[in-house]
Amino acid sequence: MPTPPRAIQVTTRTARRSIANSLPNASELAQASLERDLEEASDDEAAETEEDDDDDDETDTLRPSVSAPNHGFVGSYRRPSFAGAGTRGIIYGRGNYDKLTKEERQRALEEERSLLRDNRLIPPKHPDGTPKTMFHIPFAGDQDGQAETAPLLGDPSLPYGGHDDPKQINQKWNEAVEAGKIQTTWQREAKVLAKYSLPLMATFLLQYSLTVASIFTLGHLGTVELGAVSLASMTANITGYAIYQGLATSLDTLCAQAYGSGRKKLVGLQMQRMTWFLWLLTIPIGIIWLLADKILAIIVPEKEVAHLAGLYLKIVLAGAPGYAAFEAGKRYVQAQGLFSASLYVLIFCAPFNAFMNWLLVWHLKLGFAGAPIAVAITDNLLPLGLFIYVRFFSKSGMSCWNGFTRKAFSNWMPMIKLALPGVVMVEAEMIAFEILTFAASFFGTTALAAQSVLATVSSTTYQIPFPLSIAGSTRVANLIGATLADAARVATRVTFTAAVIVGIFNVTLLSALKDHIPRLFTSDDEVVEIVSQILPLCAAFQLFDALAACANGILRGLGQQEVGGYVQLFCYYVIAMPLSFGTAFGAHWGLWGLWTGVALALGIVAAIEFTYLYGFLDWNICVEEAKERNLADA
Repeated sequence: MPTPPRAIQVTTRTARRSIANSLPNASELAQASLERDLEEASDDEAAETEEDDDDDDETDTLRPSVSAPNHGFVGSYRRPSFAGAGTRGIIYGRGNYDKLTKEERQRALEEERSLLRDNRLIPPKHPDGTPKTMFHIPFAGDQDGQAETAPLLGDPSLPYGGHDDPKQINQKWNEAVEAGKIQTTWQREAKVLAKYSLPLMATFLLQYSLTVASIFTLGHLGTVELGAVSLASMTANITGYAIYQGLATSLDTLCAQAYGSGRKKLVGLQMQRMTWFLWLLTIPIGIIWLLADKILAIIVPEKEVAHLAGLYLKIVLAGAPGYAAFEAGKRYVQAQGLFSASLYVLIFCAPFNAFMNWLLVWHLKLGFAGAPIAVAITDNLLPLGLFIYVRFFSKSGMSCWNGFTRKAFSNWMPMIKLALPGVVMVEAEMIAFEILTFAASFFGTTALAAQSVLATVSSTTYQIPFPLSIAGSTRVANLIGATLADAARVATRVTFTAAVIVGIFNVTLLSALKDHIPRLFTSDDEVVEIVSQILPLCAAFQLFDALAACANGILRGLGQQEVGGYVQLFCYYVIAMPLSFGTAFGAHWGLWGLWTGVALALGIVAAIEFTYLYGFLDWNICVEEAKERNLADA
């Protein structure tokens, strides 16, 4: 699956994870950075206490059972009752690592109580004795399903028989986990998976729509414009946006560790450092974009396409600082568990971006230049919208802001060393797939325009299974972290079932609309015909794409991301690229050949990873490894 332009998923795809093994240890660098900041910080800047002292005992009873793994893993190793669906790494530092927010503690209590109730380890909520569960499991210790006696039932006049005190819940939870009494079902896991993945799907689709809007608009101007916007987007990805995204991934560790340690003000400090660093890097990026027309003219045979792509990059450069600030700002809010913040901003900015494309390109008749102007304006609105949300609509968002400080210009080296693996990971896969766009340019303007449509369509459909993989990864990680291997296997089966449903949906959608989808992007009949011919091939690998994405997510959740990394790197670089170029140029299959290699590679990835998960993986060993990582980081 080609990585979509500026799509946010490139920060977490496991194809890059194996590279991290040869790079600096993320946890050690993050810990060193945090400790140095703590030494320099005064008490009123660094130390944050809970808003309510009365909650201290509850905090102790609801500490995470296992901390995040030490692999740069994205997700969270916490109890299954609390999971943040999103690209947030949680690596707790020393000291007050067990401090959760009041909202987090309450959510953990409610969901652990729900699991205990559903497993008949505490009475139902309603005193009439009718269990409000999705399934039936006999009370622990019952014979033939006979109910236990008074000690379990407690006071039948009270909700949960009076067994809903936080300390009691914590005690019963730990006892039940040790005894292996916590089970789950398909219904529960399906509900959790839907709860996690649906908001993420909306977020991913909305952010990717910022790119699609330009392609929609410019595609109807002509094939040259459609090819140019595709080439410009690819160049912006490799030389700019991927660098911003890759470097900002270090905040997944630094901000999360600072927040998890209870040193909330350091979250704002880390965000400031990254913002200044990304703005500094905008200078060399800007030089490349300003000279892009001359550089692309040497590489791309179509000179008019190269000229327009260079124009696009020169204009969109005005939005680069805003895009960089938004990437850093996303990590700032995600570290606090505010995963809806980016969604709310995009709910406003995505339609606004589409409107601006129409207004500037068609109504004000600015032509090709109107689209990058719209993108630049929207990119600068993104961080502004995030600031407005944090400042005026979030109760806790400003608690991590330390004000502008000179300390943001010091202690950069740990951040840079930690950020370098992120850049390598992002660029590795992006270059492998985006090189297909360069290859398509050698078949002419029409083929390049068709490639732009195919890549955009395939990338859009990928915005559904990839968030699903993040949700599955998070859920499996939580269950493994809570030593619930059997429950993790159930969650995995549910995730794969959902992937099959999503894959079949995408296959059906692209197959049924193969003659209509191209006309959304272009009015050129020749481009429409080429896209219509190749879309069935793109549709055919949608099922493999969904399965591969979810398999990668499960491997991340199990702390086995290096397996997915090696598999994908082998399939992409050893199989897909040689096969694509061999069939495209050697066998003269054209675009058919370029996409054949991708389709085959995705099928092999899905088959290998699925076989590994169900044929060779010992889930109990994954549980033990999670425990060892916890002890190592404690």
